[in-house]
Amino acid sequence: MAISLSMVLLFAVILVVMIRGGSIKPGPAIVAALFGFFLASTGMAPSINRFMNSIADTINQISF
Repeated sequence: MAISLSMVLLFAVILVVMIRGGSIKPGPAIVAALFGFFLASTGMAPSINRFMNSIADTINQISF
C-alpha cells in the first residue's frame, strides 16, 4: 500500500511538472490518466503491480 501511494504521488508530481513545463498538454495528460485508471481495472493490473513492486525491491536493495 505504501509503495502504490508513493508511486501515485510521484506520477502526479511528474504529470504536473510536465503540464506546467509545456512538455505535455492537458488533453493528452487527461487521456493518459484515464488510460491508467481503466488499465487498473483490467486483468493486467496484478502483473503490473508485481512488476512495479519488483522494481521497488530492486532499488531498495541497492546500497551505496
